[in-house]
Amino acid sequence: MKITLISTSSRKNSNSLRFVSYIRNLLVSEGQHEVSIVSFEDYDIPYVGQGSVKKDALTPFQAELISAWESADLVLFAMPEYNWTAPPQATNTIHQLGGPGFKQLFDNKVFAMVGISNGRGGRQPALDMTTVVNKIISFTNSYSIISPKLYESHETDKNIDENGIFYGHEVYERTAKAFLEYTLNVAQRWVGNEQLADR
Repeated sequence: MKITLISTSSRKNSNSLRFVSYIRNLLVSEGQHEVSIVSFEDYDIPYVGQGSVKKDALTPFQAELISAWESADLVLFAMPEYNWTAPPQATNTIHQLGGPGFKQLFDNKVFAMVGISNGRGGRQPALDMTTVVNKIISFTNSYSIISPKLYESHETDKNIDENGIFYGHEVYERTAKAFLEYTLNVAQRWVGNEQLADR
């Protein structure tokens, strides 16, 4: 399965990047998936009302994001919690790419949502992104799903180092692995059914 992990924080060495690096390490250890990470550290998508993404004039960051997202069966968004909501870069990306010109990004995909916190938060950004991505799937008349199990990464910097190596509490490890297993099962069922439908 092709999996793209997207860290939607524009901060260098962010907790969101730590989390997706941790997930990549878990997936790579299984040896069954093709995994890529896209970091928003070089984010340059114009905000709504200030410009648009042009398919024939993509920046290196935009080309990397769109290519990795388009080729993936499973797309996981990791969002830091800013004032109890998703970061503007995350939702702006969906608004800017959520039209007919980039419909392929929302078709035949499974999406998973993770909220990242250095405290005890993270739920709201995952819910925010679930709402806006579901709306775009519907608006573009696409056939995709968002896995119903979201993950709240609490005290991320106390559980994962900057290389994505786990060193924290066993409850964190257990719940993160349970979330990943559930997400992969949903994705595998969806990908399998899509392959049958294409025959």
